[in-house]
Amino acid sequence: MSTQNNQTQLPPGTAAPDFTLPSTPDQKVSLSDFRGQPVILAFYPADWSPVCGDQMSLYNEILPEFKRFNAELLGISVDGAWCHTAYREHRNLHFTLLADFHPKGEVAKNYGVYRKQDGVCERALFVLDSNGRIAWSYVSPIGVNPGADGILKALEDLSAKEESGNGNQPGTNVNAAGR
Repeated sequence: MSTQNNQTQLPPGTAAPDFTLPSTPDQKVSLSDFRGQPVILAFYPADWSPVCGDQMSLYNEILPEFKRFNAELLGISVDGAWCHTAYREHRNLHFTLLADFHPKGEVAKNYGVYRKQDGVCERALFVLDSNGRIAWSYVSPIGVNPGADGILKALEDLSAKEESGNGNQPGTNVNAAGR
């Protein structure tokens, strides 16, 4: 699916670009820290917006489902670390929010999900396998909460591949809504 910038999000089977971003004003997190387990990257436009709040609250509620697959959830937006800290506390979120603040949107650009004309990330989801390859991705219309069904299906598919010994096979891109 193309983003509004005529970029295309990175497709399944692609090695996920590594990054290091602030999780708090004085701590940073690297994607490579989670090698060996599935990772969910949830890019979203902005803290405090109604749709983003609903989306992040939903993921917070079903965090135990993600953990059942040993998956780590990372929320990413172009908001700063201080803003994320306040937002996490206000929403009582129990997962990491990363600040793709400076250089603005660099990680989102590397994943093909930055809206340059708006200065924000697309509402995009990526599920990475334990080897750091994209197994599934989806870009939702910016005003639509993509839900979690697509993420859960991708995690189930990854789990089945690992159990069958085909864990190194690239995933498939689901064109259906992430719900």
